[in-house]
Amino acid sequence: QVQLVESGGGAVEAGGSLRLLCTASGDYFSGYVLGWFRQPPGREREFVSGIVWNSGSTYHSDSVKDRVTISRDKFSNTVYLQVDFLKPEDTAVYYCVADIKRAYERSRDANAYEYWGQGTQVTVSS
Repeated sequence: QVQLVESGGGAVEAGGSLRLLCTASGDYFSGYVLGWFRQPPGREREFVSGIVWNSGSTYHSDSVKDRVTISRDKFSNTVYLQVDFLKPEDTAVYYCVADIKRAYERSRDANAYEYWGQGTQVTVSS
């Protein structure tokens, strides 16, 4: 069973940066895509970034693509999300996700990801 554990969230001032980590276990991740969604208060979950495990190819939401970097470390099975120039509207619970069945889609749809972490809270103050 795939397990995803997020860390690195917290409170940050606007303009700052944050790096979130997702440690994945329970499978060999060749063939998977892993990524991040977030859920702002009172809103639906929204896609942030994704990465193809094998190639390292990335895809991002248009709303954040200029401020985020996603990367992975195959040796530690860890996915990183760096968010720079944080804004109060980045306040959300950030979820790590993974999928293999629909990995080829590089989807921005939450329904396309089978595995979800518990989430980590990011709060950006103005």
